[in-house]
Amino acid sequence: MNETLKRAISGVVYITLLISSILYSNESFFILFGVFLLIAVYEFCALVHFKKIVPMLFALLFYGGITLVCFYKKVTEGLLFSITKKHYTITLDSNFLYQILLVITLLISIKCIHFLFSDSIQKISGPSKIIYLLGYIILPFFFITKISFGVKEYNPKIIIGLFILIWTNDTFAYIVGKSIGKHKLLERISPKKTIEGFVGGILFAVLAGYLISKYYIQASPAHLDKSIQIWTIIAVIAGVVGTIGDLIESKFKRVAGVKDSGKIMPGHGGILDRLDSVIFVAPFVYLFYQILNYLG
Repeated sequence: MNETLKRAISGVVYITLLISSILYSNESFFILFGVFLLIAVYEFCALVHFKKIVPMLFALLFYGGITLVCFYKKVTEGLLFSITKKHYTITLDSNFLYQILLVITLLISIKCIHFLFSDSIQKISGPSKIIYLLGYIILPFFFITKISFGVKEYNPKIIIGLFILIWTNDTFAYIVGKSIGKHKLLERISPKKTIEGFVGGILFAVLAGYLISKYYIQASPAHLDKSIQIWTIIAVIAGVVGTIGDLIESKFKRVAGVKDSGKIMPGHGGILDRLDSVIFVAPFVYLFYQILNYLG
């Protein structure tokens, strides 16, 4: 089969599966990203030459446990009450749990950025593999699910909007870079990325953020200006942080000496190759949410 046709078919299947699961229900969304998480853990362990079974089991139990605690409090409290059989009220402070997980994830994200820009790191130590697996792969999946709930309830438009911003940034970074790109962004890691493409991707992502806010999110007239501002900032975060996430995954592949993280998507590589930007962006978008809430 022609490589371009193969790439187009697998891309359509991926996007269809992704959007349909997000739109169908929050449960189908959780399940799909749980599957994506397991595949991503498998691929990352293969990249860094780490045993796969225990990390995959841990990721599955952790993802399932956090999902129950944070999104199905009544079910979790009922289970705990049935187990303990004691007559008292059980309070699960999921917000506090997420704050702790956010701090851990952001600290490990800083370590990932150091790994990206450090010329001396050509081999990943055993403890670093565990740290990266936790904060670069596993924990960001929880923030993908968390930000999809916005302020109160599950809102598929939020997560679809974020994916559109990242796809827009990637697409136009490639188009602009190929058309007018002359100055390399980080040639030793990703020779094809240019500064012109980087800036162009962000500008088009900002435009996409404006259109998403005005025509897709459809905020009320009283809140439209604020919605546009919020989505513009999210677009910049998606462009800048998403590019860094893409480069970090490229650094892991370069250290491993491979072109793709996996082969599950013909013509595209692995799940990590498709989600490298969004998993790195998600904790920062969630942090932005927290700042907005703090400011009232």
